[in-house]
Amino acid sequence: MTTESKQDTRPGVTVLLGAAVGALSAVVVLSLLGLIVDGPPAARGAAVGGAIALVVFGLGTAVVHAIAGLMPAASLMVALLTYTLQVVLMAVLVIGLDRSETLGQTLARGWFAAAILTTTFAWLTTQIWQATHLRLPAYDLADERPEAGAR
Repeated sequence: MTTESKQDTRPGVTVLLGAAVGALSAVVVLSLLGLIVDGPPAARGAAVGGAIALVVFGLGTAVVHAIAGLMPAASLMVALLTYTLQVVLMAVLVIGLDRSETLGQTLARGWFAAAILTTTFAWLTTQIWQATHLRLPAYDLADERPEAGAR
């Protein structure tokens, strides 16, 4: 006798949440490290840089996941457009912080940049690991069962 496996009905959500948790962990560690090594401006820089990366990646991934569920044929085009918009949004936010002179005074530039890079790497690494370790059936055997009387 076998038991039916518990399948997640939304594996994309699992990957999204896993990536968010992995990246958030990196932001917390980097912020604490910045606080210990260089003080409050470093911790603030790391926290803000990490938060920006988390929001940009989270929104982009959520949009692509939603479109892939609604219109699978359009998911590649939406993914490419979303990636482009993520890069533009990240650039606009960094330029805005730089022009407001927040970077360098309130936020440490080096820790801000390190947090964006570290959060990006953590997000991508966790997302790839999660996606490659999902157990998705190639096909459903329940639909292929012969009728009880037929052999």
